[in-house]
Amino acid sequence: MEKATFGAGCFWGVEAFFRQVPGVADAVCGYAGGCMNHPTYQNVCSDQTGHAEVVEVTFDPAKVSYEKLVDVFFQNHNPTTLNRQGPDEGTQYRSVIFTHSEAQEAIARAKKAAYDKSGKFTKPIVTTIEPAPNFWRAEDYHQRYFEKNGLPNCHVPNWE
Repeated sequence: MEKATFGAGCFWGVEAFFRQVPGVADAVCGYAGGCMNHPTYQNVCSDQTGHAEVVEVTFDPAKVSYEKLVDVFFQNHNPTTLNRQGPDEGTQYRSVIFTHSEAQEAIARAKKAAYDKSGKFTKPIVTTIEPAPNFWRAEDYHQRYFEKNGLPNCHVPNWE
């Protein structure tokens, strides 16, 4: 099993779309990329800690490639909006790929360049690609939020 970490706005929707991918064993909401150990949702929502809302994906590379996961990431949010997705605004909602190896970094950079050149987006992609920092699991009430609350997925990409 391998790990992949993505930030694409509110982690509830990100978790939901990665859970649907065959070969994904788990998707966990959390925080990464900030300056505080063990941040809480309130800390991260203050937009003062530098953390992004992220999802840590555990996947079987024999069943789904990292390349496919990066495609899922780019196809399920708007990577051209800086520090926002839909109505959610702040650095915690930034578009970011945290890589766990040099191979993941190379794939993420190549995919970003390919999507940027594809013409799918009318604006440049602002997604950052960074080495994976510590991952802090979000509070239990954030895990499988839509599933627990019988809600549909809120993630509807807004291609501006």
